[in-house]
Formats: sequence, C-alpha cells, structure tokens
Amino acid sequence: MFSTEYVPLMIIGAVFLVAGVILLIIGIREEKDYFRTISNNVDVRKYLEHKSDNIQSWGFKVGGITAAIIGLVLLIMGLVFRLWG
Repeated sequence: MFSTEYVPLMIIGAVFLVAGVILLIIGIREEKDYFRTISNNVDVRKYLEHKSDNIQSWGFKVGGITAAIIGLVLLIMGLVFRLWG
C-alpha cells in the first residue's frame, strides 16, 4: 500500500469511534433521566420495575458499542497497513 492509502481508513475509524462514544454517553444519560423520573413516583416505579422496557436508551448503548468496536477495528487496520506498508 502507498503511504496515503491508510489515511481514509483511519479517518473513518476515528469517526466511528467518536460516534460510538457519543451514542454511549447519550444512552447512559437517557437511562439516568428515565430512572430519575420513575423514582419520584412510587406507584409507577413498582409497576414499571416488572416491565421496564426502555428500548431507546438500550438502543443507544448497543449502537454506541457497535460503532466503537468498528472504529477500533478500522483504526487498528489502518495502523497495521501503515506499519507494514
């Protein structure tokens, strides 16, 4: 590989990594807000603890982890190509 061919791969990896971290932060914040509002209402909390399906914050977390893993893999691939290229 030429010395500049690894740069786009590393840039895409960095973008995925940053997006993953941002999504993880948003997911954690959404989950905290959700549980903070539930904890103020005793009756609602007792009901929802058995059926707590807050899919939005869970989706942000899973998407963030997936994007972070893809970003790390792409960054590592770019570094390997740079060192061996």
